[in-house]
Amino acid sequence: MFRFEHPEYLYLLVLIPVLAFMQLYFQHQRKKKLKKFGNPDLLSHLMPDVSFVRPAVKFYLLLMALTAIVFTLASPQFGTKLETVKRKGIELIIALDVSNSMNATDVEPSRLDRAKLAIERLTGRLINDRIGLIVFAGEAYVQLPITTDYASARLFLSSINTDIVPTQGTAIGSAIRLATNSFSQQEDINRAIVVITDGENHQDDAIEAAEAAVEKGIKVYTVGMGSSDGAPIPATPGNKSNFLKDRAGNVVITKMNADLMRQISEAGNGEYIAANNIRRGINDLIDELGELEKSEIEAKVYSDYDHQFQYLAALALLILLIEFIVLERKNKLLNKIDLFTDN
Repeated sequence: MFRFEHPEYLYLLVLIPVLAFMQLYFQHQRKKKLKKFGNPDLLSHLMPDVSFVRPAVKFYLLLMALTAIVFTLASPQFGTKLETVKRKGIELIIALDVSNSMNATDVEPSRLDRAKLAIERLTGRLINDRIGLIVFAGEAYVQLPITTDYASARLFLSSINTDIVPTQGTAIGSAIRLATNSFSQQEDINRAIVVITDGENHQDDAIEAAEAAVEKGIKVYTVGMGSSDGAPIPATPGNKSNFLKDRAGNVVITKMNADLMRQISEAGNGEYIAANNIRRGINDLIDELGELEKSEIEAKVYSDYDHQFQYLAALALLILLIEFIVLERKNKLLNKIDLFTDN
């Protein structure tokens, strides 16, 4: 397991492209000023010891050293000891709708982006719980198996878009059934499914799937994304001028189906939560999940980490040494060596 002990230092890497741009700018300005004095080729003969390349090389060597130093400060570590710890929590699987209708912008910046932000806030509030992630449109797929690694959940979440599932549609029932079968084999633990969708179910019986989940002791919650007024569906994500049309040439309007989501949550012995106001919606969801009794669950974590910063520190030192050895001016002794002179 790899991690940075102090990842906040990685923000310093922003300086690298800024400094590189400044170097290119000043180098360009320097060349412009030299042209005012005469032809650059002629000036190079008048200044035989001056190098226009070496200062740039030295600068970029310093940038490389600075990069290595930043990573050194962040203190990279590798986990070396994996141990099993026992915590009290629940198992939670989030089923996220990624159908094209989730690109609608009746909630800004879009239904899908708002849903992803809601999941990010939710994972930030969970403690000691296992979490899994399913994406669905016309079909449902496990994106992240049940885990206690919230960082991985956020990483997978960032790559999700409406192109991730090839078959379009909104099969909420399939997502609930897949989630029901994706929990761990551990017994005596409370489980919940959170379906985040706009509720436009076109393909299967989601209510029946929620009832089947309850029979296995799993609660089903629904989180609504969108508005009852609806909005057109962008032909491509973020496009606010070109929208999907039906066969008659009319712009398709997608509306959130709150009634269906209430029916699903009622059948699933859960609650329906409108998350257009993310903070309030997620707080409500956390309160609901908090009412579930926590059970003892096992998790494997890395307890010991080996520091690896010394290798980067050595690399930074080596680069600085090379930078020190490289002179800004040409070496007169080396200039006398001409490998291409005919005998």
